[in-house]
Amino acid sequence: MRKFIILILFLNSISLFSQNDTIIIDQIVARIGDEIILQSSVEAMYAQWLAEGNSASPQARCMVFEKLLLEKLLVNQAKIDSIEVTESELDMQVDSRVEIFVMQMGGQAELESYLNKSIFEIKEDLKKVLKDQLVAEKMKQKIVEEITATPAEVAEYYKTLNQDSLPLIDITYEFRQIIVYPNLTVEEEAITLDKMQEIRQKIVNGERKFESMARMYSEDQQSQKNGGEIGFLSRGELDPEYAKAAFSLDVGEVSEIIKSQFGYHIIQLIERRGERVNTRHILIKPIIPVEAQQRAVSKADSLLKLINEENRTFKEVAAEFSEDKDTKNNGGLVYNQMTGSSKFTVDELPFYQKYDLMNMENGEISKPIVGYDATGNTVIRIYYLESKTPAHVANMKDDYLLIQDMAVKNKSNKVFDEWVKEQQSAVYINIDKQYHSCKFKYKNWVKNNN
Repeated sequence: MRKFIILILFLNSISLFSQNDTIIIDQIVARIGDEIILQSSVEAMYAQWLAEGNSASPQARCMVFEKLLLEKLLVNQAKIDSIEVTESELDMQVDSRVEIFVMQMGGQAELESYLNKSIFEIKEDLKKVLKDQLVAEKMKQKIVEEITATPAEVAEYYKTLNQDSLPLIDITYEFRQIIVYPNLTVEEEAITLDKMQEIRQKIVNGERKFESMARMYSEDQQSQKNGGEIGFLSRGELDPEYAKAAFSLDVGEVSEIIKSQFGYHIIQLIERRGERVNTRHILIKPIIPVEAQQRAVSKADSLLKLINEENRTFKEVAAEFSEDKDTKNNGGLVYNQMTGSSKFTVDELPFYQKYDLMNMENGEISKPIVGYDATGNTVIRIYYLESKTPAHVANMKDDYLLIQDMAVKNKSNKVFDEWVKEQQSAVYINIDKQYHSCKFKYKNWVKNNN
């Protein structure tokens, strides 16, 4: 929410400096190659800096100005190297952010009222903010994209670190899991399907609007208050079954009942733009009766017996019987999507697993535990705690990937610093005299000024 408020202030400041009757006269305060920086851009970014709770100071304004200098230096080179952000990429970023703003404000009308702008004007303002930022990010990625660190370089980097500067690693868990989902009988599944069919018929017959039924019945809490609308998404961002149905609809058309990994959906197409669709949906998760849950627990118990009584390893049983497609092929080993590692700190564990693992010891296998998966569906889990590493200062043995990442970032920063220095000598740069006294990180911004 804080980032949202800051960006709203930034958008408002853009409007302020673009008004014809403003008392501030805009001017060019820097030229870098073919790029320019306006005083209004500096003021807008400085207003953002202050909105983040930072103190006002001449040096802070200089720091903000240098950020813009770096951005324009990257954008200038990006044009030379033909690195661009396509309209579809820009629209995707803008749409994504606007969707978040709409959800934060409780609806599109509320956002438009708060900013006193139409949604089109808000998106156009965002495009002004984001286009150069995205181009600069792409250019910087190109500069450092091939930077790696060999094991010898990682070891050498580690030697240079002061022990006080090494991060403290929280207690970490590495674990495997076997998952069993409750299977419903035809009669059990019919309870949910009958409810969904009744809702759909009222919409199709014109008795009720889709949006009002979504607000009343949908179990997707994020979209429920927006009448089921989820915003523009591509096929890859949607569940495959949901995407298949959504992309087959005409505008305004209501789908049949669709089953996805999240539950059952009724979908309505609002708008399609190329390979992105904006839809609204009603999600209802199947009711899991006690009998279905007990059947799943019994199945999990039988898998536990294979391990305890028939000398099968946890890894073997997980690979053969687990119903979790994401971990089955890894013998049940769970990977941390945030880091790419198989280790999790307590804060990185999903809430539905955190307390299951905290009281286990290395090598321990749990009894079947009834819980939920990431989509909110009921699951039965059996855990195997591969390792629990106590809290410690980062070291090469336990935290090699972390230190390797630190080494790569350090090396990338040096490469980027050298690139900036080379560009400062090669590119025409002229900045306004009011900034000549700034103490910049990169010393040669004023070198080429007359």
